[in-house]
Amino acid sequence: MWPDRRLLDLFHIEHPILQAPMAGPCYADMAVAVAEAGGLGSLPTATFTPDQMRAQLQIIRQQTAKPINVNFFCHHEPVVDETRETAWRRRLKPFYEEFGVDPAAPIPASNRAPFNDELCRLVEAFKPEVVSFHFGLPEQALLMRVRATGAKIISSATSVDEAVWLERNGADAIIAQGAEAGGHRGIFLENALGHDPLDIAGTQAGTMALVPQVVDAVKVPVIAAGGIADARGIAASFALGAAGVQLGTAYLFTPEARITPMHRAALHQAKDNLTALTNIFTGRPARGLVNRVMRELGPITRDAPAFPLAGGALAPVKAKAEAQSSGDFSSLWAGQAASLGQALPAGDLTRKLAAGALELLSRK
Repeated sequence: MWPDRRLLDLFHIEHPILQAPMAGPCYADMAVAVAEAGGLGSLPTATFTPDQMRAQLQIIRQQTAKPINVNFFCHHEPVVDETRETAWRRRLKPFYEEFGVDPAAPIPASNRAPFNDELCRLVEAFKPEVVSFHFGLPEQALLMRVRATGAKIISSATSVDEAVWLERNGADAIIAQGAEAGGHRGIFLENALGHDPLDIAGTQAGTMALVPQVVDAVKVPVIAAGGIADARGIAASFALGAAGVQLGTAYLFTPEARITPMHRAALHQAKDNLTALTNIFTGRPARGLVNRVMRELGPITRDAPAFPLAGGALAPVKAKAEAQSSGDFSSLWAGQAASLGQALPAGDLTRKLAAGALELLSRK
């Protein structure tokens, strides 16, 4: 029934709909619900300890026999720059004073774990059907170990050059991440060449421009991502040559999403022009709903420490604000199509998206 079956056959799924692996909001229950509905459920790991990851994978294996995607970041851990950290605290000082935070207190750790030997051993133990990466691919030795488990390997590209690199280095399918997408941009190639992601983020293509160019440049299936939140976006992605879609923000409206009440309320108030790319929460460009701290500091600043360290100094202020039911200092990740979100359980949403897209595609 789907016009392109390559992704269905590659992943052994019923519908070419991937739930984006959003670190923080997504746990085993969401991944299981999407998988049982015929899509590809995803478990993010960047904010989990290995023990937490193991526990979530055990839940998944107990509750579904359907294919699952497990996602990892593969950034390089930064070296702490004390001068930059001090300057960042100085920028945040007015907020510290407002909320009674000691500016001299130790900076909390910013936990974003890159893929490593310990995490690879968990992949080898649980053997997820799909393993996805953000910020490129891990070193070749680790990638070969993942491949040896039988997993299909996918990663995000924010440009044609990145897509070609991913195909050349072993990706079985490529997520073409348009600029509309919520959360972190998957920029990796230019960064590896010594360019600052902050210089690149503003020049990146939107989904409609990026997807067909990636499709023309690679032979592996392409998964469209960014600004896709309903059946119309899925049908349009197939018209552009994609073999499937990845949706993130749409799944933040589900009851399975572990987000704060403030984030959920902000999503329900979202509009097309109320998101921006920002680096102040983690140090890397990511799209979220505009809030007070983004307006007052500016969404992009070179004062913010390198990824993922920027979030540490902001964490105490965020905690104080959230205790007062305010999301003014929280990362309210969302894409540009958030206003199209539907408050449905993850499984029901997956089935509704698939049915609606198939109906539209059948009218051709």
